[in-house]
Amino acid sequence: MDNLHKGSCLCGAVRFVARGALREVIYCHCNMCRKQSGHYYAATNVGDDMVDIEGGANVTWFAASDFARRGFCSRCGSVMFWKPNDDDYISIMAGSFEEPSSLAGGYHIFVADKGSYYEIDDNLPRYERSSPSLKVLED
Repeated sequence: MDNLHKGSCLCGAVRFVARGALREVIYCHCNMCRKQSGHYYAATNVGDDMVDIEGGANVTWFAASDFARRGFCSRCGSVMFWKPNDDDYISIMAGSFEEPSSLAGGYHIFVADKGSYYEIDDNLPRYERSSPSLKVLED
């Protein structure tokens, strides 16, 4: 099948195949994403029915809010997924895809929360909180 996008965690205990077009990469600078990943999130997403996860028993889900949960490999700690509770899609961290990934940057969200130790030095659109078209928790 065409348009398959494969990826995994660092140790390989969790692998996935996403089918179809991937959304542009959204860079999230919110406090929760920075604390979990050590920097900021860079993620795309696909519909729940467009991804197969192998080794799902190795994914630990953490409910950081009432809105969504975050999935990481319980063996190596790789941050892999972000899943809203009430929507039928899953965000997948851009760095977990095999290269070449064909992913491209889209925009930055929660730039008001970005860390003081780095600058955003691209020309992508920036939003102080969430973008008008992206439904995420307004912390």
